Amino acid sequence: MKALLSSVALVAIPLSGLMAPPASAQLAVYDPANHAQNILQAVRALQEIDNQVRQLTHEIDMIEKMARDLETLPVEVARAIIADRIRRISELMRDAEGIGYGVEEVEDEYEDLYPETYGDTPPQSDVLVEDARARWRQSRSAHKHTLLMVAETVRNNAEDSEALTGLVDESQTAIGNLQALQAGNQIGALSAEQLIQMEALMAAHYRAIAFDRARELEEAERGRARLKSFLGD
Repeated sequence: MKALLSSVALVAIPLSGLMAPPASAQLAVYDPANHAQNILQAVRALQEIDNQVRQLTHEIDMIEKMARDLETLPVEVARAIIADRIRRISELMRDAEGIGYGVEEVEDEYEDLYPETYGDTPPQSDVLVEDARARWRQSRSAHKHTLLMVAETVRNNAEDSEALTGLVDESQTAIGNLQALQAGNQIGALSAEQLIQMEALMAAHYRAIAFDRARELEEAERGRARLKSFLGD
């Protein structure tokens, strides 16, 4: 009997160990300070991202503005206009009849057409008359040349006025600094071209006046020569 009870006791011991209650599970602890810190970090991260987005937007605006500043003017009228104007004025001045505008030409031909004196032995009357007619033709062609220069200038001014109006409109609607600068440069170039025209016109005008004055002086000398020839005869 005792032996039987001892065996039961020995078996009961491990069974009691197997029937022991489970260990208590660990519970999560809420830390308000840590939670608030996590929220602040998230807010800072969002602010940093927003600042980066703003910076990128600003850089994109700067790049677009630089691209607009480098945009060239779609029209260029001054180059062709100025080249055509100068060509026509040069042709008119080159085609001037009689004594032209060349320095050497004036030096070589002026003394022949407008001699300072006829010397002690004046030419025959028919020679003096022919010389007078040549001087009259020179003055007449010079005045005609002046009128041609005036007509050319008036025509050019009408065309330049239209071109300048278009360039002013382009400068006011320019999308960038480069376009505005190019429009301003073309306006300045056209203004310089108009000054060149005025200089050419003044040169033609004073050329005609100079020939008239030289002809008057030469006619006085011719009169003295004819008188001397008459008295000599």
